[in-house]
Amino acid sequence: MANERSSPVKFALGVWHFINGSRKVFLNLLFLLFLYLVYAAVQPPETFRLKSDTALVIRPYGKVVEQYSSTPMDRALQEATGQERSETRLRDMLEAIHRAATDSDITQLVIDPSYLRGIGLAGLKDLGHAVDSFRSTGKPVIAVADNMDQQQYYLASLADEIWLNPNGTVWIDGYSSYRQYYREGLEKLAVEINLFRVGQYKSAMEPFIRDDMSPAAREAGKFWLNNLWEQYLEGVSKHRGIPVQTLQDAINDMPNGIEAVGGDFARYALELGLVDRLMTAPESRQELAKRGTADKAGDSYRAVDMLDYLDLTKAQKASSTAKKIAIVVAEGEIVSGRYPAGRIGSISTAEQLRRTALDDQVAAVVLRINSPGGEAFAAETLRLELQQLRESGKKVVVSMGNVAASGGYWMAMAADEVWASPATITGSIGVFGMLPTFAGTLDKIGVHTDGFGTTKIAGKVRLDRPLDPDIARLFQSSTERIYRQFISLVSKARGIDNLDAVDKIAQGRVWSGEQAMELGLVDKTGTFQDAIKASARLAGLGDNYQIKWIEPKRSALDEFFTEFMTKAIVKLNLSISLPVNFSASWLQNILGDLQFIAEKEGKFTVAAYCLCKVQ
Repeated sequence: MANERSSPVKFALGVWHFINGSRKVFLNLLFLLFLYLVYAAVQPPETFRLKSDTALVIRPYGKVVEQYSSTPMDRALQEATGQERSETRLRDMLEAIHRAATDSDITQLVIDPSYLRGIGLAGLKDLGHAVDSFRSTGKPVIAVADNMDQQQYYLASLADEIWLNPNGTVWIDGYSSYRQYYREGLEKLAVEINLFRVGQYKSAMEPFIRDDMSPAAREAGKFWLNNLWEQYLEGVSKHRGIPVQTLQDAINDMPNGIEAVGGDFARYALELGLVDRLMTAPESRQELAKRGTADKAGDSYRAVDMLDYLDLTKAQKASSTAKKIAIVVAEGEIVSGRYPAGRIGSISTAEQLRRTALDDQVAAVVLRINSPGGEAFAAETLRLELQQLRESGKKVVVSMGNVAASGGYWMAMAADEVWASPATITGSIGVFGMLPTFAGTLDKIGVHTDGFGTTKIAGKVRLDRPLDPDIARLFQSSTERIYRQFISLVSKARGIDNLDAVDKIAQGRVWSGEQAMELGLVDKTGTFQDAIKASARLAGLGDNYQIKWIEPKRSALDEFFTEFMTKAIVKLNLSISLPVNFSASWLQNILGDLQFIAEKEGKFTVAAYCLCKVQ
């Protein structure tokens, strides 16, 4: 006779059977949902047609970038979960405005800067040229917003009219450059900072050896930052018809001005001429409907979002015999190896350049650089790839975005022509290396390092030992050699025979694109579109050419799941609430400064990097 199970065992088995059964039910339901999504995704899509008298809405979300740093799958999931998009491509905004200018169904352009979280002045200037071209067709441009910071306001100022919420704010306070300095804190932790640099103004790593900004860094920073601020004020002055000095005085006197109108920011903006009308969101929608056509619900205006518009319309194709201009985007920090979009990998970006070299239909290449630099070795690797591209018979033009400094400028030296926006942050021709050691820190907690090596320098490059003076001399010598290589490349590429003359404008000093043009560091200033036209001119293509964007390669599996997710989201209108993401803290910014510290995988690395952010 079998032994009867005890009550606790029976209870445990019952719980287990319940859990196991629930698991099977859940997995079966999940599998059925998957089958349904597959079915929904493969169904023929509905046919949509753009209606006449429609407004194109330019509403950038998050940071405006040259190239997405996230994967298509990430963006599809972001849309599925109802999250705000974290990035908007500049090229999508420019292309949508360009197409809408000649589209008879688009009768007005509406700019909503409310969700813009970051864009450089160079990108804003490119958008300004696109909006001016749209306006030249006789179609109106309206900007509508609740609150605007100075980046959002510059975008809004491109419009014919700006409508602000009566309870809204326009906050313009000027450009600034502030950083944390860590010398005292690192000293208390007994961290030894070994810095090797060449260039009086190469101040990227100053926070690790000082408690404040050096006079040289302050002098150089004010020079280029004041120039960018002058360009900002001149742009707003041109668009709004307000004298530059009036704008400058109003910003400096804002506390008194706001106090004089009883703390009413919107009224202050209206009286100053920064905005044209104070209107609530429902009033704005009704007014736009009167000027255009009401939507089906009758409480708003007929409109199409920028990305939807790009999906609904097709770019006009050139003839099949037309040559191509390939555009390669180099955005982010320059690093050795293979990296996805968002970083410039010496292998991954080089592969994109080599693909264009093998395409017989490509006559010219535009390299769009938006990078503060990075590893000097990786920058030189990519410069050589560009040089090889030129030797293959392709014309190469560099178009600088918001920033193309240090290693970003190094890469540009292989181009036939270098174009920058007047507001590009460039130059920073200098190099540094840094190696922190923590022997003192470890001593404080009773951890000590001892041993021996077979030569005088064996084991001398360790983070847990003080840096040997002979090794320090070796690293400094290497850093100086790379700096000499950098200025020699600039001398040859820019046709400046005197190395002393190059050294004078180098020294790690940062320049605006406008200043760089005056110094001969770039060939022309203009928009991204101007650089594309220049490449066509150099290649002798006239107006008969196609634009081909060279994207990072994706696997077949990535392509399938991206397409599947996108279609399923559209079909099912999925929306899942997720917690709010918090922005990066000041501590994360400090840690970010450490990204290009020279010690990497046990090797000393010299970096050509510019920490030249504008706030």
